Amino acid sequence: MSVSPSASVSPATPSQAPTQADLLDFVRRTAADAELIASLPLDPEGRTWVRLEGPGGSEAWLIGWPPASGTGWHDHAESVGAFLTAAGELKEHSLAARLPSDGWKTLELEEGVDRERRLPTGKGRAFGQHHVHEVLNESSEEHAISVHAYYPPLPQIRRYSRTGPVLRLEQVERPADWQ
Repeated sequence: MSVSPSASVSPATPSQAPTQADLLDFVRRTAADAELIASLPLDPEGRTWVRLEGPGGSEAWLIGWPPASGTGWHDHAESVGAFLTAAGELKEHSLAARLPSDGWKTLELEEGVDRERRLPTGKGRAFGQHHVHEVLNESSEEHAISVHAYYPPLPQIRRYSRTGPVLRLEQVERPADWQ
């Protein structure tokens, strides 16, 4: 189930593009809005989301994660971003390696590039362009809720499959696929 009404959290009027730090500040402030967080409808089987008005023309989302759900491996192309857990706990697996942005279908990853981060309520992170990761709610009983922001607004999301050290580009999604 997805929910797509717009919710305004903060005016988006800065004269320059938001930085990773600006996006992280926005997701922190937004996650602290208990009324907004409580207003997100939660589905026991699928992720839910509401688009928010992010700072400086950024794209922002409030996302509900049912137990045992995740994104799969993906990146946000040329966008920088930030996300923060507003309720529950999320886990992020990421790659500490810069991958080629185009022109490949399969890569063999080097040893030592895997990173794992637990993000309990109130914890988040910012990331740069071409950040490849997966985000998971590993709880078997509790929903998690998070706030995400990206700038520029997502031009595409590349989805990957992973078997051991092999990363394969599976699909490229455009905004029309998720909005």
